[in-house]
Amino acid sequence: MGSFEGIRMVYRNLLKAVEKHIGKEEHKVHFTDFIREEFRKNRNLEYPKNSSFIQQRINLAQNYTYLLNSVHHHKDLLFSYNIAVDRSNEMKKVLGKSAASVGLRLPDVYQS
Repeated sequence: MGSFEGIRMVYRNLLKAVEKHIGKEEHKVHFTDFIREEFRKNRNLEYPKNSSFIQQRINLAQNYTYLLNSVHHHKDLLFSYNIAVDRSNEMKKVLGKSAASVGLRLPDVYQS
């Protein structure tokens, strides 16, 4: 996976996974900043000379992307099967959306 297009695809997939599963909020930008910095810092490495190092870093990025997607897919499956997972935040969102759809808002007890 030494090609520039392959590396760019890994980079994009990792950023998408982080933004989707961790978030884009202001207090979470350090995740995407770190990823961007790591890819930029290593962009000038010569391929044949550092091929094993580059391949290790690309594998690490791919594995982390896979881990993020898998953990969140697993969590979604647990929610869908009603397995003992704390669903209070999810239920607050559902209740809030239901109330908002008919022009109401939740009582302060349910507000987070």
